[in-house]
Amino acid sequence: MKNLLITLLLVSSFGFSQDKLFTTEELTVNEYIDGTLLTPLNSDSEKFDLAILIAGSGPTNRDGNQNFLKNNSLKKLAQALSNKGIATFRYDKRIVKQIRQGNVDKDIMFDDFVTDATSVIEFFKNKGTYNKIYVIGHSQGSLVGMLAAKGNADGFISIAGAGNNIGDVIVEQVTKMAPKLGEEALRVTTILKKGETTSEFPVALASLFNADLQPFMINWMKYYPAEILKTIQVPILLLNGSKDLQVSVDEAKLLKASNERAQLVIIENMNHVLFEIEGDDLENSKSYNESFRPISPKLISNILEFIKS
Repeated sequence: MKNLLITLLLVSSFGFSQDKLFTTEELTVNEYIDGTLLTPLNSDSEKFDLAILIAGSGPTNRDGNQNFLKNNSLKKLAQALSNKGIATFRYDKRIVKQIRQGNVDKDIMFDDFVTDATSVIEFFKNKGTYNKIYVIGHSQGSLVGMLAAKGNADGFISIAGAGNNIGDVIVEQVTKMAPKLGEEALRVTTILKKGETTSEFPVALASLFNADLQPFMINWMKYYPAEILKTIQVPILLLNGSKDLQVSVDEAKLLKASNERAQLVIIENMNHVLFEIEGDDLENSKSYNESFRPISPKLISNILEFIKS
């Protein structure tokens, strides 16, 4: 009984120490965008800074999850920032809402994601209740955020964002897995970059290049992130993990080279879903569906330092 009481006291004490220092509000920005606003608890009348989190590729929700892949990476990042006095808003990509409603728009384009991010920024700017607004884009969300933040935000943070055209990134990734398929990926992306479609591609690459996806990919491939970053005048923070299996450190370095004002931080052992991995690629891959893991403390501290400075 004594041991049980001690255990209960420890659990109670730990729970108290982990109390959330923010309020939670579910918001609908427009017909496409639903999200979660976290507002720090603070008795001061000063305005908070706001960080808008933009998710990566695929049907990724506001927490950083997809079907069968739950890691809560963006949820943990938002909560960590809000616990330290930064208001945060994270939202489901429009494709997530459409899937839930059983009404997926087959004509959705990459530019639609940029439109959505811009709408979110304008929604909060019009409120006039925030000191400064920062955009944090993860993976594909880096390019989306880059385009939306230009002229609209007070700062931009890229996490695992590519510097190269997405077509070149795909070719590099495919080549690493299967060199012969890499040659085919190069052939197909060359066609798509011209704004043309093709029915000739290996079945193994259908998930990237099937007919329904090609218009979206063509739209995405018209952008060159490093060139876009050159034009951004607000403070910029570039973050990448040394154990990112999807976006190499070289991509972050390319972004840095394009804008000398940008700050670049490579976080040792951080992977694509913001966890610090000590083991091999198998552990790394498994972590994408391991929501018990904490996100990198260095990621949080670098973002906080950037915003608060």
